[in-house]
Amino acid sequence: MKLLRVGPAGQERPVVMDASGALRDIGEPEIDGAFFASGGVARVRAALERGDLPVVEGEGLRVGPPTARPGKIVCIGLNYRDHAAESGLAVPDEPVVFMKAPDTVIGPYDEVLVPRDSVKTDWEVELAVVIGRRARYLDSREEALDVIAGYAISNDVSEREFQLERGGQWDKGKSCETFNPFGPWLVTADEVGDPQDLALRLWVNGELRQDGRTKDMIFDVAEVVRYLSRFMVLEPGDVINTGTPAGVAMGLPGQPYLRAGDVVELEIEGLGRQRQTVGQA
Repeated sequence: MKLLRVGPAGQERPVVMDASGALRDIGEPEIDGAFFASGGVARVRAALERGDLPVVEGEGLRVGPPTARPGKIVCIGLNYRDHAAESGLAVPDEPVVFMKAPDTVIGPYDEVLVPRDSVKTDWEVELAVVIGRRARYLDSREEALDVIAGYAISNDVSEREFQLERGGQWDKGKSCETFNPFGPWLVTADEVGDPQDLALRLWVNGELRQDGRTKDMIFDVAEVVRYLSRFMVLEPGDVINTGTPAGVAMGLPGQPYLRAGDVVELEIEGLGRQRQTVGQA
């Protein structure tokens, strides 16, 4: 099942995409933590199967992020061996964890802004996990997979100078406005199947820059969720960005960082496609 939100920024309407590709009003106030915690996915699935949901009319509706107001965005750094290598860093013994401000989230086709004084704005295609049930001190991989509501695409946009050369805190290079395009859909976990068997790709100005598979993660999705639950409580609606494969600007010859006018396109198998034009803050 594909859940999404359409409409102007701040006024998105929660919908579901049916088997024909039509959008249907889900009859819920929002797709957020309260929705997941109260069994919203099961309610929408049942209503869709009954044929109870009306079609949403309208052409060219803006697609917003598929969930609203994540309580937190937790990110895993250096989670692909080839990306660690291109970054000149050792493969980590445990997941590298950092946070990203929730208000970085924008729609999958919204404009990404290069921050003022930025010289190293970079891209990162990532599999995003959306938590569906409260999780703390999970003991097993099975428990970890069971708390996942679904998956989506994140572009973990990063400013490398801010991240690595301005005092040692990654967050300041990760939390600039517009730095987390998200969506277009939240695909429920049952429809995705094995999250470790997905292709992910990213293009800049039509040139393929990243081409990887989630099977190459150092710490897979189940381990990431289990591990994080030992250090923090994961709440319904929280988002986990699970890392990026090689091909970021920082690791390429000439380091072709993003500039205003660039176009970034990214996709993950079964999860749709994003496209952003880059502007200037």
